[in-house]
Amino acid sequence: MNILFYFETKKNLRSQNLGGIEILNIDLFNKIKKVNYNTFLTNNLSHKIKNKKWDVIISSNDAKIFNQVLTKKKILWLHNILQIEKAFRKNQLMSILKNNITAVFNSNYLRKNTSSLYNFNNKIIVPNFLTSHFQNLKLNMHRNPHFVWSVQRTKGLENIVDIWIKKINPINSKAKFFIFGVSNSKIGTYDLKKLKKYNIFFKGRVDRSTLKKYYLNSMGMICLGYDETFCLNIIEAYSCGLPVISFGYTAVDEITNRKNSFIMNDYSDFHKIFLTILYLKPNQRKKMIKYCVNYSKKFYLKNIINQWIKILNL
Repeated sequence: MNILFYFETKKNLRSQNLGGIEILNIDLFNKIKKVNYNTFLTNNLSHKIKNKKWDVIISSNDAKIFNQVLTKKKILWLHNILQIEKAFRKNQLMSILKNNITAVFNSNYLRKNTSSLYNFNNKIIVPNFLTSHFQNLKLNMHRNPHFVWSVQRTKGLENIVDIWIKKINPINSKAKFFIFGVSNSKIGTYDLKKLKKYNIFFKGRVDRSTLKKYYLNSMGMICLGYDETFCLNIIEAYSCGLPVISFGYTAVDEITNRKNSFIMNDYSDFHKIFLTILYLKPNQRKKMIKYCVNYSKKFYLKNIINQWIKILNL
């Protein structure tokens, strides 16, 4: 069986700074390749790719390939919400409507929020999975009063920064807040360079090895849950023993509970939750760390791969 994995990116696939979609494709490709040797991965539709006869194409977020490359089975792996307007603007609407496509969603939330006007012949939910970077880690039970933010979206971040400056830094000068993934030079009215005096550090985009290092030494992750169709960052945090502070919105609701997360009703809860996490007794922290790690294990690829094998009829 000839299987093609395709996704759009301008990055070198050997780069250490690949995004979530790219890494998910590479890891799944490598796993499927062990089952089916005629498996290929590309981000470039060369003449060789277009002229080959494929049995299955798995395309991430891009249905246009199904008009350019012939295949018996067409799988659209959806990682983000694809609104009708966006599909039309990106010339994907007709590609979806006129092809017999199987859609794979990474959450119930994403499936429910994908327009019913798309005539997918099948809709399947398969959760995202942890990469090898975040499996079977050596855990640190003694954590520093450090907290991390690692989603690229900044909605709500200014509120958290404001609370940190006014309430958290004054009562605990050793607490540190590390912000990853944000490319802005400012968060609202705050200059990121000037935030260091409050122990707020802007780290920009880093590779997963660096993220893992910070996660393993921190006490909690802040992921509010705006616009998340799965949030792999949260599962990665769990694998390092980090509980999550969130509103539990969107798909985050599907991967949070009272044992691995602290759910806020509004921003005023953040200060109280911070203190709760900070002053956990050693046995409480150890119990939470272990629960988070064990919860993450169901997202190991070895526990999800059979769902993909079934989809591919391997």
